[in-house]
Amino acid sequence: MTEVENGVGPTRAAAFFDLDRTLMAGSSGIFFARAAYETGMISRRRLARDAYENLRFRLRGSTDDRADQVRKRVGEMISGVPVRELQRLSPRVLAGVLPRLYPQMLERAYAHQDAGVPVYILTAASQEMADLLAHVLAFDGGLGSRSEIVDGRYTGRPAGPFNYREGKVLSMRELADRAGIDLEASYAYSDSESDLPMLRAVRHAVVVNPDAELRRIAGEEGWEVLHLDRLGRRLKVLAAVGAVTALGGLGRVLSEHVGTRGDPRALQLRAVGPRREPSRRVGPRRRARR
Repeated sequence: MTEVENGVGPTRAAAFFDLDRTLMAGSSGIFFARAAYETGMISRRRLARDAYENLRFRLRGSTDDRADQVRKRVGEMISGVPVRELQRLSPRVLAGVLPRLYPQMLERAYAHQDAGVPVYILTAASQEMADLLAHVLAFDGGLGSRSEIVDGRYTGRPAGPFNYREGKVLSMRELADRAGIDLEASYAYSDSESDLPMLRAVRHAVVVNPDAELRRIAGEEGWEVLHLDRLGRRLKVLAAVGAVTALGGLGRVLSEHVGTRGDPRALQLRAVGPRREPSRRVGPRRRARR
């Protein structure tokens, strides 16, 4: 515990964990999309598009444009949908998310708790998803993007900050005010340059599976860097193996060429094939003249 400088009550540090590519491999959104497809909420084409975006996200991280597009699309999709209907998707979503959690990150979270530091999921995913995962993982709470609910149905409009870029810091400050948390003594874990406001709002920033820009900034800031997601490395290895295989075939041709260089007859044989000897006529032997 530390005392607030202005003397208004005790405060404590907290640890904030981003979800996608930080607590888990890939994006939780793809599992929501699959569950929505299975219940007829979205089309197969939309599901395929979301799967592609998930792979791209794992390899390159998030962008502002894609985040805005996702929020708009989800708002349109849930407009008018009963809250209970989305709640019933939870078992399907959890079945996809839980196996993709990083054990190393759960160990980190539980180590914070054991040291008396409360742990929160901080994600652009829905508040319902954040609450559900926080409950299942025995975290102290979840901070997600809230959607407006009227008469038990979603309106498609936001009901609070979108937890992306500065929006995450707004949610952190709201919690800090309610729970007496000192952000300047706290911890934050994330993978993306878009979460720089979140990482800079705390004393202890840790980057996990960082995108290129965040990796550069982490080096400049001296932040701890964790590499857990091996998908990008596996794809690079496969690409390298393919290139080596192709070069190997080319190398054999070149080596054969180099081996025959300086021997015109050998080069001629490679070009036109082996030379055939003229055939000899086999027949009765001529009698010698006397």
